[in-house]
Amino acid sequence: MSIQSVLLPVFAQAALTFCLLFWMARERARAVRAGQFDMAAYMDEGRGWPKRATLINNCYKNQFELPVLFFALVPLELLTHQAGLFFVALAWVFVATRILHAWFYVQGNLRMRAAFFAVGVMILFLAWLIFALNILFASL
Repeated sequence: MSIQSVLLPVFAQAALTFCLLFWMARERARAVRAGQFDMAAYMDEGRGWPKRATLINNCYKNQFELPVLFFALVPLELLTHQAGLFFVALAWVFVATRILHAWFYVQGNLRMRAAFFAVGVMILFLAWLIFALNILFASL
């Protein structure tokens, strides 16, 4: 696979993260202008934002949890020349689950959010498992 093909899902995942960051900033600015931000609650508990801004913020933070394993795997796949069509397909499915997870996260739909999170975990686990087995048993 070409480097571009392998990195395109990475760019999509990064774009999702930046979209959430900019959306969060817009929602927070809106909340401040509308007088919906509680500075005292923020200073005491780290809270104080309206529900929508909080959901987007939490979804944004979530992009630095599971996707870290994705971002670690991609360069390893490239470095070891393991990144084939199947890996790229898995990468796209993983990113699609992250986009859908984010969509349902900010909507407050826990059931669908959890379902897409679980599918993403399984896809990423499978990608790591295949990579590890290919590396560990390549010399046999």
